[in-house]
Amino acid sequence: MSTSSEDQPVQGVPGGSDPAPRPSRRAFSPEFKLAVLTEYENAPHGEKAAVLRREGLYSSHLIEWARARDAGALTGGGEKASPASRLRKTAEQVELEKLRRENEKLQADLKKTRMALDIMGKAHALLEELSESADNGPPSSRS
Repeated sequence: MSTSSEDQPVQGVPGGSDPAPRPSRRAFSPEFKLAVLTEYENAPHGEKAAVLRREGLYSSHLIEWARARDAGALTGGGEKASPASRLRKTAEQVELEKLRRENEKLQADLKKTRMALDIMGKAHALLEELSESADNGPPSSRS
């Protein structure tokens, strides 16, 4: 009774069978990315997830692809790209946008801080008033 090499377990692999081949990373052409982005952006609100499921994609893929498209990195589709998306931003424009975002964040933080100080001031005044009324109140009668 001889056994063929197919019947013998593979050394180092539990269960004795070949492991599944390692999956390869998918690569998408710029044309595919633009087509899926367009379809996703034009889909009604409730059907956007269906596009992602059908293509086996995550929303993070589309976010990344949209950024690349807006930066002009995705070429192809020719007339589909808007003129604004083909223009690259200058270093000054990028810095200006960054500073504007930072300014908005700081303005929001300042507003929160001012509101907190206002609340603390009111709480302090209330505690002062309670303390004064406790000091000036009628003496407790002890028998």
